Amino acid sequence: MSRDGATDPPARLDDVSIDTPRPWLASYAPGVPHDIDEPTGSLVDLVEQSARRFPKRVALEFFGRTTTYAELEDQVLRAANGLRKAGVTAGDRVAIVLPNCPQHVVAFYAVLRLGAIVVEHNPLYTPRELRHQFEDHGAKVAIVWDKSVATVQDFPADVALDTIVSVDLTRAMPRSTRLALSLPVAKSRESRAKLTAKVRGTTPWDDLVGNRKLAKRHPRPATDDVALVQYTSGTTGTPKGAVLSHGNLLANAAQARAWVPQIRQGDNVVYAVLPMFHAYGLTLCLTFAMSMASRLVLFPAFDPALVLKAMRKHPPTFLPAVPPIYARLQHAADSAKVSLEGIEIGISGAMPLSQDVVEPWEARTGGYLVEGYGLSECSPVLMANPVSPERRLGSIGLPLSSTEARVADPDDATTVLGTDEPGELQVRGPQVFRGYWGKAEATDEVFTADGWFRTGDIVAIDADGYVRIVDRLKELIITGGFNVSPSEVEDTLMRHPSVREVAVVGITQAGNEQVVAAVVPKDPATFDADALRTWSREHLTPYKVPRRIVVVDDLPRSMIGKVLRRKVRDQITGGS
Repeated sequence: MSRDGATDPPARLDDVSIDTPRPWLASYAPGVPHDIDEPTGSLVDLVEQSARRFPKRVALEFFGRTTTYAELEDQVLRAANGLRKAGVTAGDRVAIVLPNCPQHVVAFYAVLRLGAIVVEHNPLYTPRELRHQFEDHGAKVAIVWDKSVATVQDFPADVALDTIVSVDLTRAMPRSTRLALSLPVAKSRESRAKLTAKVRGTTPWDDLVGNRKLAKRHPRPATDDVALVQYTSGTTGTPKGAVLSHGNLLANAAQARAWVPQIRQGDNVVYAVLPMFHAYGLTLCLTFAMSMASRLVLFPAFDPALVLKAMRKHPPTFLPAVPPIYARLQHAADSAKVSLEGIEIGISGAMPLSQDVVEPWEARTGGYLVEGYGLSECSPVLMANPVSPERRLGSIGLPLSSTEARVADPDDATTVLGTDEPGELQVRGPQVFRGYWGKAEATDEVFTADGWFRTGDIVAIDADGYVRIVDRLKELIITGGFNVSPSEVEDTLMRHPSVREVAVVGITQAGNEQVVAAVVPKDPATFDADALRTWSREHLTPYKVPRRIVVVDDLPRSMIGKVLRRKVRDQITGGS
């Protein structure tokens, strides 16, 4: 066990060379290299290099207020010094519990500059959900949205934090917006209450960035140092933190740059409509965008009206999102008569992308909308369709530059299958993680003896190298781009006094998986499904709350008594 809490990287993963067939290389779009250069330096270099080349270029935009790359670098160094004074040292975990905002970007790079480790969290998590993750990673310093401060302050003594830095989102907004929010009228009070809250016993963010800049001589992180612990939903419902190094994340940012050679550094706009606490949003907005000296337009939550308002001034060159966001944005643009023309590239992930979304999007924008695929353990992007006429609907695309992929028998991970044969997807590449935080056994379970990461997804790879998902070994539900562990939801619902047994499954409707619970009630005559859903909202993040609760007499089980979720799904859908 290394000091970073993860299993030491196995010797079998050292100096892995590209030694397997890669039929997909012939399908790459023009200008995309087969391989990327080996990453050097650290993630801190991304902001510093962009600040050197484009100091006056706008780095961040938030409700119209802008921050240049020179100003961003200055704030990172001041915040880093503030964290140093709070006792943060190399290897410490620092929790970030923030929506998308300028302070989030600054905090991310300030933590990394000290050689400390970022741990991202969803600020809308319930106290129970957040506490489990804090118990696992053990951070003693957290940078928290003031709306979430009370949740963190209520942790039990054994998880209590030494320092909480509170962030008021409105402080990053234009002065005119802040004045409007302070007006003594009901609408202003309501809007302000959604954005900020009064807190006590914290260090205000403004105090942190009010420090002098960190000394240049302060030690810098190395390429192999841990940069991030990214939590991923496991099939058991217990938190598993994927340990990602600076090298992992640098490689994935470089792979993303290589995939879109048509985007010009220092002359592009990226919209952060995906949450940056999510692996997908983190890489494409926090690392890729900074490495491209992009104008990163930040949205604390996806709001079509706010996105369209921003588009009137600076439309995005690159828009990473999930299918429901593209669909809602199209509808809003049509209603408001706003043109989407000029959005060159949309990269969709986390769930299947349908023709009903792609065709109208590409017609309105004149650009491409392609599907990709990734996992938190892989920084996260592994595959994407070529940004060219050769993209294929229904496929998750081709392995990225410097990425190896193979299909193996799920029951014998060493038996490699052939073209178009469905089996478990296994991958190797510079973006693949080193292991789970503090979970050596779980790490060993997902790596083969010869160093391949087992994704748990059943796929087939055709003769041209395009990959198609057939099924999932893991029973995660992907709803709106977020992973939901059925076991976690089941464990929560079982705590309600009216529930005898429960099984949670994902049911696909209109292209999106919904969380559905099959419940065996203790007393069918008095059972109230609506009351159970209301209760579950107090204990689960909104996207984990079952959209439907179906009452059943019994749950189908295997011969050893294990609930068979596939049969539960068939029971609910009638086998369709």
